[in-house]
Amino acid sequence: MILLPRDRATPRSVESLSRVAETLGHALCVADRHTDLYSSTRRTQALTVAGEMQWDTLPGRGCTGPAFDLHAHWEPAYTSGGHLLDWNVTQDELLLVVADGAGPGTPAALVSTLALNAIRNARRAGLDLVGQASLTDQALYGHYRGKSMLAALLLRFDLTTGEIEVVDAGSPTLWLLRGAVTERIELDRQLPLGMFEDTVYATQRLRLLSGDRLVFVACGTDGPLVAGEYEAPDGPVARALARTRRLRGADAPGAVVRELRKTPGGAPDAVLVLCLDWRGHEAGPPGERRDGSPPLP
Repeated sequence: MILLPRDRATPRSVESLSRVAETLGHALCVADRHTDLYSSTRRTQALTVAGEMQWDTLPGRGCTGPAFDLHAHWEPAYTSGGHLLDWNVTQDELLLVVADGAGPGTPAALVSTLALNAIRNARRAGLDLVGQASLTDQALYGHYRGKSMLAALLLRFDLTTGEIEVVDAGSPTLWLLRGAVTERIELDRQLPLGMFEDTVYATQRLRLLSGDRLVFVACGTDGPLVAGEYEAPDGPVARALARTRRLRGADAPGAVVRELRKTPGGAPDAVLVLCLDWRGHEAGPPGERRDGSPPLP
């Protein structure tokens, strides 16, 4: 972060520094393919093999566009909780996948790596969300025969309308912050990826309004630990989100994890929180739909 004196923070200076930062970012991405120098510099300690696999597969901790800001935070960062996160942005849409960890260590990292490559393969072949879920389901079942599976959410955001297409495969929890309201979005939960052979998946449709915040909480179950047991999902997660709702998107995911750690019993060892702030373009009234599908609650 660069802080400029008030008299130097002109629009021209900010625009110039933005171009420099963008150019530097692209240069570092290219350099990472040819040297370990920058990867090693970003670390404060050695990674486990599972952690190395996760770092190499996850796309990063943030992404931004004219219609949205997306930021993520996961723990443990230097070992691996097996969480899966990926996105792809075009001019018209954002494709996003978030998955619970399949367990600790290298076995979980192997499951997540196989699933992520299957999703990317399907996406790059032009398959829709159902096709992506089906191909990933087949890849996991074909290798593990139902012994290792992944609970995932696959989403496609229309960047011009705020409409969302969702495939919920036994997913992480999804929360909506709209105005003063914090609530969990109840989706039509389907079978996790890789549980059975030839599972048939279906999509459902939702919609975002300008100013909405979506928060994905992946911790392997429906909620963080409380006194040694799992509390209902509208408990500590809702309280953590309410306490951090005024933070900017870049700071919110880490703050949510810290809040969860403060609850009696703490959060699970492995947790991923992703925050998506929706600015949108020209979102209409909550009840206005072109295809008759409902808006988010």
